[in-house]
Amino acid sequence: MVRKSTNGRGILSAYLKTDGTLAELLYRPGGGATHPPSEELLKDHSYYIKMAGREVFKAAVLSMADACDHALQRAGLDAGAIDLLIPHQANIRIIEATAKHAGVPMDKVYVNVDRFGNTSAASIAIALDEAVTCGRLKPGMIVMFCAFGAGFTWGSMVVRW
Repeated sequence: MVRKSTNGRGILSAYLKTDGTLAELLYRPGGGATHPPSEELLKDHSYYIKMAGREVFKAAVLSMADACDHALQRAGLDAGAIDLLIPHQANIRIIEATAKHAGVPMDKVYVNVDRFGNTSAASIAIALDEAVTCGRLKPGMIVMFCAFGAGFTWGSMVVRW
């Protein structure tokens, strides 16, 4: 249950999930505390990220759409109630597919990946700051945040700004 704020603004719903069984689709075999960086790790490339691109794309889109659906349902809203969707800015194809699956038209989606690239964990925060600064997000609007990330975790949140 999400407690509503007294001024009508705040978090309306949230949804988080993870699936560690998909780890083999996106991982770094070397590095970290158990395998500190070394010349050997750099030579055999085990320090670099390994990714099954198509499978990660599919998982990201399906997971983010799932998160949007659950967050909307928990908030008692449908996609038409969303004034602005601010998704993780991994790439434009994932953003477009997520918006389509969620039922949110692209004119209601904030995109900055074309200017900054994938800024990883900071992407939603950067997009949120930009949306507020440029006037695209105003008090009282309903915004949905949606992300997919490391360890195959994903989530969404619906907020009355």
